[in-house]
Amino acid sequence: MARRRVVITGLGQMTALGKTLLAFWENICAGKSGVKKIERFDTSKFPVRIGGEITDFDPGEFLDKRQSKRIDRFALFALAAAIKAVKDSGLDLDKTDLDRCGVIVGSGIGGLEELEKEHCKLLQRGPDRVSPFCVPKLMVNAASANVSIHFNFRGSNTSVVTACASAAHAIGDALRQIQSGRADVMVTGGSEAALTSLGLASFCALKALSRRNDEPTRASRPFDRDREGFVLSEGAGIVVLEDYEHARQRGARIYAELVGYGMTADAKHITQPAPDGRGAHNAMKTALADAQIDCTQIDYINAHGTGTQLNDLSETNAVKALFGPHAMKVAISSTKSHLGHLLGASGGVELIVSALAIRDSIIPPTINLDNPDPQCDLDYTPKVPREKQIKYVMSNSFGFGGHNASLIIGKI
Repeated sequence: MARRRVVITGLGQMTALGKTLLAFWENICAGKSGVKKIERFDTSKFPVRIGGEITDFDPGEFLDKRQSKRIDRFALFALAAAIKAVKDSGLDLDKTDLDRCGVIVGSGIGGLEELEKEHCKLLQRGPDRVSPFCVPKLMVNAASANVSIHFNFRGSNTSVVTACASAAHAIGDALRQIQSGRADVMVTGGSEAALTSLGLASFCALKALSRRNDEPTRASRPFDRDREGFVLSEGAGIVVLEDYEHARQRGARIYAELVGYGMTADAKHITQPAPDGRGAHNAMKTALADAQIDCTQIDYINAHGTGTQLNDLSETNAVKALFGPHAMKVAISSTKSHLGHLLGASGGVELIVSALAIRDSIIPPTINLDNPDPQCDLDYTPKVPREKQIKYVMSNSFGFGGHNASLIIGKI
């Protein structure tokens, strides 16, 4: 049986750079940053005091107060973004076969806030004071489960945990569900809320974070000579994937077609990418083969681009090795320069940016690229957006553990 075509019909984001999809995209194109001083907990003893924190989130906009108290922040982000995405898709759920609608949501860490809170209760007040909601709130599959329950979607319902590649892997898995005929609609992406005291302390201990506390909006600087680490952020990026014929028959607005997916492993180091970028190279190569196109047809790469010394150089080397002469021609940018790093949610948010780039024929910029690294010498679209007709976009996500994922979407 020929595999079915899969299209993106709905977008939903929760980030530090705008509540609505329109505000988010306008801020990206305007070169704004969502990084700021952390307000949710006392950071005075931390070497890093900045992050991509969402300060205007009200769960009451999406759920009643009692229900929201039983869901961890990371799953609330996923649910809010999913509600936005389904609304954006225009799906009439009364006319949709809910047995053929599924959910796959990734997260690198899951309910860290709940874990911290209940562990403090255990130590300070004893085991009988730990909440019965602790496990249902902290488990990584709580995001996909709550989305499924909210919409009564009774098809495939799983979760993916592959660090910073989680959302991209979730989207790729959802793609296969529709291509194979197992589902007509999949709500998919990633969510993360690791901007907690333990989360921040842990990444500080790894020495992975930027310490530009006095210049938060300039802290995330992928491919820049003076980059010193990523910025820890939170949020969610959720998309609605749909069988093309299903979408066409209901007259849906289509953002793009999801045409390729590749996944590989570095098999090298638990936190560091392979210096030659071999794993990333093979993920991109596999995605191109899956899409049945060659590298010269890629107009834009939304890079993983974290702003760490090793990652940016490794990804640059991978692009050069795979794309050859075309590497110097393809437009590239990093959404993380605006948002910081949303860990397991990043691939979902970045696919949303990629879809909007195709829709509006705009290459979003890499901000804070003031002094380009001589070793990172590709076209990273510094500081300002660029108008360009875009047929195909590649979106890359690479995670701790050597997990690599590459997605390709195309104009339809």
